[in-house]
Amino acid sequence: MLSRRVLARLLGVDAARVRVDRVEFTGDELVVWVRPRWRERWCCPHCAVRRPGYDRAGRPGRPRPRRWRAVDLGRTRTFIAAEVPRVACPVHGVLVAAVPWARHGARHTRGFEALAAWCAVEMSASAAARLLRCSWRTIGQIVTRVCADLDADGDGLDGLTDIGIDEISYRRGHRYLLVVVDHQARRLVWAAPGANKTTLNRFFDALGESRCAQLRHISVDGVPWLTQVITARAPTATLCLDPFHVIRWAMDALDEVRRETWRAVRTHRGRGRPAVGEGARLKNTRWALWKNPDTHTTEQRAQLAYLAATHPRLHRAWALKEGLRTIFTLPADAAVAALDRWLAWARRCRIGPFVALAARIHAYRTHILATLQHRVTNALVESLNTKIRLITRRAFGFRNVHALIALARLSLGGMRPQLPT
Repeated sequence: MLSRRVLARLLGVDAARVRVDRVEFTGDELVVWVRPRWRERWCCPHCAVRRPGYDRAGRPGRPRPRRWRAVDLGRTRTFIAAEVPRVACPVHGVLVAAVPWARHGARHTRGFEALAAWCAVEMSASAAARLLRCSWRTIGQIVTRVCADLDADGDGLDGLTDIGIDEISYRRGHRYLLVVVDHQARRLVWAAPGANKTTLNRFFDALGESRCAQLRHISVDGVPWLTQVITARAPTATLCLDPFHVIRWAMDALDEVRRETWRAVRTHRGRGRPAVGEGARLKNTRWALWKNPDTHTTEQRAQLAYLAATHPRLHRAWALKEGLRTIFTLPADAAVAALDRWLAWARRCRIGPFVALAARIHAYRTHILATLQHRVTNALVESLNTKIRLITRRAFGFRNVHALIALARLSLGGMRPQLPT
C-alpha cells in the first residue's frame, strides 16, 4: 500500500496541509478520505480567517460528507472525500468552510482544474472533456473559475501606455465582443460582450482616471463612437487610425466606381444571366484593381493597361487608391507631405466616391498623421481577433460568452496555464 504522503502527492494535494485518513474502492472508483490539518480548519472561504463552527454549538449530527473529483490514477476515477463543516462568518454569513485542495463552490480539486484549464487552452473543449471524462460544460465552468482566481491577484490593467481597441463578432445575430490589447506586452488585457459606448465606458471605469492619464497612444479603426468615448475619457492620449481601415475605405470607393462604370457599359440580359461584351471584361477586373501591383500576374497587368486606354476614370480611381496605400509605406515626414498632395488630388478628381473619401480622410487627418508619426496600428489587435475566432471555431461556438472571454484571456492574456506536473 502506498504511504499517505506519496498518495497525497499523486493526488496533487499538499501533505503538509492535508492528512490522508483512509482509501476506499467503490465499484470502479477510488475514494480517498482526507481532512485538513488543524491550522487549515474552520476558515471562511472568502476572507481566509478562522471562524466559529456553525454545525457545532449544540446542533446534533456530523458535518455532511462531500466529494471532489481529482486527477485520475491511471484508468481509475479518483475522488477526494471529506467531512467539511460550515462556519459562521460575521462578514459573509454561513458558508462551507474552506478546504486547501479545492476552490470554494467547486466540485473538482485544484490539480484537476489546472489540468482541465491547460487542456482547454491546448485543445478543443470536447477533446478535453473526453480525456478527463467530464462534460464540456464542466470545462467551461472550470476555465471561468481559474481565470477569476488569477484576476484576484489584480485586474491586469496596470502599466498600460499603448493600447488598441476593436470589436469582433463571436456569434451570429450581431453578437460582439469589445477587446482591448496592450501593444507593449502584446497581450489581451480586457474583453466584454457588447460593442457600444456603454461597454467602452466600463473599460475606462475599470481603468480609473489615474491610469487613463498614463495612456499615450490608442489605435482604433475609425468607428465614430469609439473616437467620441476615447476623446472624452482619455483626452491626453493620441488617437492613431489604423491604416488597413483607411485603405479599405479607398477600396470601397474604388468598388463603387467600378460598379458605376459596369452599369454604364453592360448589356442588360435579364436577371441571373451572365454579363457579355464590355460588361464581362469590366466584371473580371475586380482582383486586378484590388491586388497589390507587385503581385499582379501578366493577365492582370494587361487588364489595367486596357482600363487605362478605355476607361480612364476607373483607372484614375485605381491610381488614387494606390497613391493612398503608398503613403503608409513612406517615412513620416515624406508621408505627411504626400497625404496633403493626395487630398488635393482627390478633391479635384471629379470622381464622386473619392471626393467624399477625401472629405472623410480630412476629418480624420490628425489621427492619420499620428499613425504616420508613431506607427501604432491595429495589426496586433486583428491578429488576436483571428486567434479568438479560432478559439470559437475550435469549440464550434460558445453558448456562454463569459466562458469564451475566460478562455481567450487564459490563451492570449499572458496568463497561459502551465501543464501541472
